[in-house]
Amino acid sequence: MTSRKNGALVRMLKEAAEAADLDAARERFVTRAQSEGLIEVAYATVDSPFGVMLVAATDAGLVRTGLPNTREEDLLAELSVTVSPNILEAPGRLDDVRRELEAYFEGGLDRFSVALDWRLIHGFQTRVLRATAAIPYGETRSYGEVAEEAGNPRAYRAAGSALGRNPLAPIVPCHRVVQSGGRVGNYGGGPEMKRALLRLEGALEAD
Repeated sequence: MTSRKNGALVRMLKEAAEAADLDAARERFVTRAQSEGLIEVAYATVDSPFGVMLVAATDAGLVRTGLPNTREEDLLAELSVTVSPNILEAPGRLDDVRRELEAYFEGGLDRFSVALDWRLIHGFQTRVLRATAAIPYGETRSYGEVAEEAGNPRAYRAAGSALGRNPLAPIVPCHRVVQSGGRVGNYGGGPEMKRALLRLEGALEAD
């Protein structure tokens, strides 16, 4: 099935490349690919105060975000292996995600409502990130508290590792998990981005 889909996508791309109006051809290509169920992973970019992010979704929901320090080609290669090679840039499929992220970064959104596809999250990490997703806007938890919520209070280091592999940041808000001594701790987008998000949410005083 995947090989047939790949072949159909290739044929449609060739048709688009031969068209005179490339923008219109690309739009027709994306529309046709979607209508025929050939896009299994759609992706788009989002401007953030920290740089360009990449967001990717399946029919089930948002499956992956790439923080600004993530290389687009690396993330797409990862998705081609872990989800499907049938990946296409299709911003229209990500409009809701992009709108919510833009509103969040502007301080106008305190709760995300977009559907999430959790397929890249497994085992103990699932429990850790489910607990993390429940941390309210403007609040923080320690790594130990999140580990306890996940069912193993001694596994705070494992909880930290699970948070470090969070594929859905900042929508699953691992930036709200800090060290017990009050230090911010590590973050996939870097400690400065983590501090900035916590300041945005009012969980950390401005310098």
